[in-house]
Amino acid sequence: MIPKDTALLVIDMLNPFEFSHGKTLAHHAKTIVEPINNLRDYCNKQGHPVIYINDHYELWKADLELIYDKCHNETSADIISPLRPAEDDFFLIKPKHSAFYGTALNTLLHQLSVKNLILTGIAGNICVLFTANDAYMREFGLIVPKDAIASVSGEDNHYALTMMKNVLKAKIGDTRTLFHS
Repeated sequence: MIPKDTALLVIDMLNPFEFSHGKTLAHHAKTIVEPINNLRDYCNKQGHPVIYINDHYELWKADLELIYDKCHNETSADIISPLRPAEDDFFLIKPKHSAFYGTALNTLLHQLSVKNLILTGIAGNICVLFTANDAYMREFGLIVPKDAIASVSGEDNHYALTMMKNVLKAKIGDTRTLFHS
């Protein structure tokens, strides 16, 4: 069971994958679409906030439609179409790797009385890990479903999960265990 004061963060899943190793990351990202959607559906039904936080792709506008259109292409379509934020979901942009750096995320979480975060998205060893670190420093409890984060390589993903568990005290499992624990 997910604690009442928990929010789901979906990090950088609206992505064009137009960078070095982008196609490899897209391949791995496709495997986490269904687990993230299952979490999102569960959180919406249980009244947990769902917050998308995304790179801005030099647009510098927290405009979902603009960013979605910028990211939508042949490589990304199977990833971003099923994960398109719903009307009730929150959408923020970030200037750097951490979802907290230079954003209103911390204020939003306090306004929503959130004390725990479920972290999902890409890349597990960069933006998800840096967000986990900043959340830990702000004393949020962390839940990281290993089937809902992806990195360019399995080794990088494993390293990130190990760091989040051992250093940041994150609860690591998979999405199925969240609904029954």
